[in-house]
Amino acid sequence: MEITVIRGGMLTTVQDPGRVGYRAAGVALCGAMDPFALRMANLLVGNAEDAAAFECTLVGPELVFSADTVIAVCGAEFPGIPAWQPIAVRAGERIRLGVVSRGCRACLAVAGGIDVPPFLGSRSTYLRGQVGGFQGRALREGDVLAVPDVARRVEEHWRIDPRILPEYSPETVVRVVRGAQLEDFGGALFDAEFRIMHKSDRMGVRLGGAKLARIGGLPEMISAAVAPGTLQVPPDGQPIVLMADAQTIGGYPQAAHVVSVDLPLVAQLRPGDRVRFAEVPLDEAHRLILAREHMFAILHEGLAQKLR
Repeated sequence: MEITVIRGGMLTTVQDPGRVGYRAAGVALCGAMDPFALRMANLLVGNAEDAAAFECTLVGPELVFSADTVIAVCGAEFPGIPAWQPIAVRAGERIRLGVVSRGCRACLAVAGGIDVPPFLGSRSTYLRGQVGGFQGRALREGDVLAVPDVARRVEEHWRIDPRILPEYSPETVVRVVRGAQLEDFGGALFDAEFRIMHKSDRMGVRLGGAKLARIGGLPEMISAAVAPGTLQVPPDGQPIVLMADAQTIGGYPQAAHVVSVDLPLVAQLRPGDRVRFAEVPLDEAHRLILAREHMFAILHEGLAQKLR
């Protein structure tokens, strides 16, 4: 089967869970900004959780499918497009997502997964490096992407119980564990509310508002390892939450690290939205991720009975 791109949207790329295992060599993880949405969308169309899908930002693409298939759109929501459920698509049908009505980024999965050549074990797009995905770039008009031919049939109309979904909100509280330099800022990180800045991208979500000042004029730091979720504080005092395309080392103080289960909340914030941070102990962060994996395991078994 083929998918023809009529319009590429604002920023539509091919993403999967990312390039795991190469950060020591300086290779960014990449992958979906909202890994929960990616995994859920893939399960809803009968794919493996790590299959490649489309990630759409703010304005989605317009696509035409050459054969009958099943798709699912998870994460950000679009007017008129059912969210968090399988959608049957007919051959020749045109799907137009339009402008998001809620959230920032959606994952659109197609039964069989997007078939692009893997690079370092992943099909995710790294825009700065111009590698992976579809020719290392965002989709544009006229692109044609291949999808393996698979038979999928939706038995009935149903959707995921919203109680298991992340609590996406334009005003959210994100849980973090303390970073190595948290004490350099006193308690300012947890006292302040921040807004999302327009310069945010897949590398990092930039925050504006209260400025975090280091106490006592401490000296410059030696660069240290960072990862998606690391909250850095540059000299201007405006924090940055590193995201999927983040570099592998950084020289700014690390005030905190977003717990894994709350990274989707950050991924769905758009310019002007607001966020606060709340500290949790490391063992709580571990408990949260184990509970989420348990939920996915149960969901996987339940969905297997609904998709054929």
